[in-house]
Parts: sequence; structure tokens; C-alpha cells
Amino acid sequence: MSAVHNPPSAPILISFPDTDALVDSLATFIVKAQKDSIDKKGRFTVALSGGSLPKMLRGLISNPAVKWSKWQVFYVDERVVPLNDSDSNHHACNDILFSKVPIPSENIHPLNPTLLDDLEELSDSYEKDLIHEFAQKDSARFPVFDLILLGMGPDGHTASLFPDHDILNEEDRWVAFVDDSPKPPSKRITFTYPVINHAARVAFVAAGKEKADTLKSVLDHPEEGLPSARVKPVFPGQLYWFVDDAAAQKVEYPRTPFKL
Repeated sequence: MSAVHNPPSAPILISFPDTDALVDSLATFIVKAQKDSIDKKGRFTVALSGGSLPKMLRGLISNPAVKWSKWQVFYVDERVVPLNDSDSNHHACNDILFSKVPIPSENIHPLNPTLLDDLEELSDSYEKDLIHEFAQKDSARFPVFDLILLGMGPDGHTASLFPDHDILNEEDRWVAFVDDSPKPPSKRITFTYPVINHAARVAFVAAGKEKADTLKSVLDHPEEGLPSARVKPVFPGQLYWFVDDAAAQKVEYPRTPFKL
């Protein structure tokens, strides 16, 4: 008897009247995912994007329920720049979030800054970091993060997966590089779809009226194929969209009330 392959679950769209309500509920959601993960296996594996996302995580800063010592943090994508560069996702996350909370520095996994001149070696190095972290899951073809947090650009890109780029079709590598990003800086490394789509939970965070047309395409017309629409976690993984009403104003896709 052949195994049953369940199709991906439908996205869950949760819209909030303003970003403060979004930030508070996102923090509650993250803490719940953390508790489930720690209860099961004693740690919480998270991957973060840059852009506007770090600011949306401010609800975690003074939250006593966050067990920072149990977190293992990776970056969904990173700009190939020094770690203290203003373009660095690690720098943004550290400046806005990690410098304000008691997370052990060894629990945060930035890129290797000595390999900035060799994109192939840099992406291989980051892939090895993932292999090391998920070694006990070495029977699986891809790592399974407890939570991946993503943003979405106005062009529909997420991570460093840009529209019409060859990298969208990568099926084997966990981490790939881009040397021709349409958005500066041009050199980046990024998780591929198989890694993103094997997470237990993926949550997009999008706010502002400038995201309205793109969000409508992604949720109402996924067949248009924008990179963000191609995030479809394999069963039993679940995809969430945490948005504000300004971003969701044109979307017909049904909303779900926030509850845990």
C-alpha cells in the first residue's frame, strides 16, 4: 500500500486593525510555538528574515514567557556584507531585538564573515551549520524548523527568492547564493523553497497599504506565481499570514480570527 501524501494545508490569514495589535498577537503566537517545541524536544529552532520583520518582533523584548536560552536562531537569507554593516540582516536583528534580550550569543548563527569573497563556499558553510544543528534529523532530506518568519517585498519576493530568478527552481541545496539580486546589495545567500517548505510553521508578516496589491495576488491569485505564493509547507506544516487591515484591504481570501 503506497503512502498517503496529503496536500499542503490552506494558508491561515489573520488581519489586525493596526501594527500594535499585530505585534502583540505575533508575540503570543511565537511564544506558543516555542512552548510546543520545547515541551517536545527541549529547544526551539527559528529562522528569521530581515527587512521590516525585526521591528515586528518587538513584542518579544519584555515578554517573560520567552525562554531565550532554548532558542537556536538562523537567518532565512543574508546579505553578503560584514556582520556590522547596516545592510546585514544579522545586524538589524541584533540591533533591534537580540541586544535587548538575554539570548546566548552562541545560539545565534550568522554567516561566516571570513568567506564573503566566495559565495559558493559561504553558502556551503551555512548549509553545514544547518546540518550540524539538525544532525539528529539526518534521516530527513531537509531540516525541519519549528518556525520560519518571513517578510514580503512589494514585488512579491521573500527571503532572497526574487521573481523570475533561476533560484526559484532549486530543489536540492538547502542554502543557495544570488549574485544578481535586483535589490541591492546584489550578493546574498538564502534558504531554498525545500527548506522553507519543510518547516512545522511558516509565518509571513506584512503591514502597510503598499503591500495590498501584492498580498491580493499571493492569496487570491497564487497561480500568478509570485515567490511568496510558492511558500507552501508540506503537510503537516502550516502557513500563517499575520497582516494589518491596510495590507489586507483588497484581499478576498477568508480571514481567520486570532486564537491559540
